[in-house]
Formats: sequence, C-alpha cells, structure tokens
Amino acid sequence: MVPKIMRAAILLEQCKPLVIDDVELPRTLGYGHVLVRVLYSGICGSQIGEIDGVKGEDKYLPHLLGHEGSGEVLDVGPGVSHVRQGDHVVMHWRQGQGVNAVPPLYKWQGKPLNAGYVTTFNEYAVVSENRLTAIPKTFDLKLATLFGCALTTGLGVVVNNAKIKIGESIVVFGAGGVGLNVIQGAAMTSAYPIIGVDLYENKLKLAKAFGATHLIDGKKEDVKAEILKIVGSQGADVVVENTGNTDVISMAYELTHPQGRTILVGVPRKEKRISIYSLPLHFGKILTGSHGGESDPTIDIPKYVRLADAKKLRLAGLITDRFSLEDINHALGKMRSGKITGRCLIEMDK
Repeated sequence: MVPKIMRAAILLEQCKPLVIDDVELPRTLGYGHVLVRVLYSGICGSQIGEIDGVKGEDKYLPHLLGHEGSGEVLDVGPGVSHVRQGDHVVMHWRQGQGVNAVPPLYKWQGKPLNAGYVTTFNEYAVVSENRLTAIPKTFDLKLATLFGCALTTGLGVVVNNAKIKIGESIVVFGAGGVGLNVIQGAAMTSAYPIIGVDLYENKLKLAKAFGATHLIDGKKEDVKAEILKIVGSQGADVVVENTGNTDVISMAYELTHPQGRTILVGVPRKEKRISIYSLPLHFGKILTGSHGGESDPTIDIPKYVRLADAKKLRLAGLITDRFSLEDINHALGKMRSGKITGRCLIEMDK
C-alpha cells in the first residue's frame, strides 16, 4: 500500500535553503516503478552543485533531490522483475538492470512536484527499477548507502577511467567522499606514490587512513612544487581532480606526465572555463571527464559487497557525520565549510 504523505526536502529556489515539508506521493505505481522506504541517504557534492546552480538554470523547479541511498522495497509496479517486496536495496543514479521508468510525479501544496528517476532526500521514494540494486539483508544498510555513488564512483575512476597499473603514481585533488575512495582504490591496485591534496587537515588525516602515502595541505604548501618533488619533474602518471575548481583543473593537467591521464570528476560552474596547452594531447597525454566512474551498479555493487564482507574493502570510517532529514540544511552548510570530514549520512528515522 502506497503511503499518502511523507516528509521531504524540496529544492524550491536555487541558492536557497531546502524546504522541509509534507509531500503527497503518487496514488498508484506506474510501469517499472518501485516504492522504497528510504532509510539512509548520502549527500553528494553533486547535490550542492544542483542547489547552487553550478550547471546553470534549473528548469524543473520545484523538485526533490538525492541520488545515493538505501532502503527497503515496499511495493512494485507492473513490469518490475529484478527487485521484489521486502528486498533491501541500494539506490543509485547510474543505470542498472531493469525498466527505465518515467519519473514519478509528486504533489506539494496541491501542485505538481518534480523528481528524477531516483530521489533520496525523502522518507519514501517512487524509483525507476533500474536505479535499484538488491543486496543481502545481512549487509549494513548504513554502509550500503556508499554504493549509491561515493564508492562506486571512486573505484570506477581507478578501474575504468584511469586504468591504474601496479606502481603508477597518482595525485588526488579533493579528499571528500569520492576522493577517499579513489585513494582507497589506488591503494588496492598498489599504486605508488598516492598523493592526497586538500585544504582541510581533517580530510587529509582520513585520506592517510585510506591509503594516501603523501599528504599536501593546499592552504599551507606550494602544491605544484611539492608534488613534483615527490613524483619527479615530468609529473604523475594519473591526476584525479574532484573539486571542480578551474584553477585546480589546469594545475592537475600541468602536473600530469606527458603520457599520463588527467581525470576530471568535479564539474566547474557553467560560466567558468579552463585554459590548457593542448599539444601534449596529440602525443599520448589524456584529459577526460568521468561520469560516475562509468560504473555498472548491477555488476559492481555485488562485487563490492563481497569485497567488504571479505574485509578487502574498507567502509567503516567513510561515514563521519549523521543528521536527521530536518537538519539537512545544517548538514549542507557544514559540507560547504569543510567541517564534514568523510561522507555525510541522513538518517530518516533519527
């Protein structure tokens, strides 16, 4: 039975706090729709970018948010065959197996309220089947939230975008939720050195715990000079940029070896431009963007569950802060200020 009302965080205006209010759910489930009771949601930097209008004007306001979460399936609509009532699921924005259903339509104050294929800043969600992956009920749903974006993106950057080989050097700009898992993935593939760069000592400390062999504080040190001291004058084999800062993107490219790879995860504001000398691209240097690490949730999430169960993949410690849905704006503020060390978790029952 579909609940009638839920609490949700609504993006009403860009660059303004989210509105926490009651939202009316659709009365019936459409083809390919799955009703999920959301238990936990992560907050990705992409949501902050969405709120702040990084990619320009938002044509879908007002709407719901969130693309990384976990929960329990309450009901399924026609055509759904890969998840069933009672399943524990990871909620993710990358497409997986199943129906790619049309986004649901909620109502707020009697008016239509938009949503994407998956939203997680809400107590319940009507989700497209292919944005859900079932996991064993024995697996901790708090930690499973990380599989929705942070971990799958970070490891995907290492395996699919950078294709790091044993002993290659890597620099990671930005040691947040994705950056920490790039570092962890680099350590799992025996990269060396693994250099973590950030503006906050708390984040650098955590980066070391997840495998960084060298740390550089961007507030206190000459980043470029320090990196070249470690990797040599030609630069690092791989440089991953997570911040979206155009000056950092240009520096990341400059610090990449002539036959190395610069991987861009962070997205600059629409009006910002980067400036690079492109000639090295004709002779083997690679500059490319990552789209969620090109991960395939249907294949990757079960693999990562097995690795975590075997204690070959570390999840404990990645989530450092927890908030209730009612306090989500406070959580967003702390993330913007750098006070959140790892991943921030929203607990719906808190």
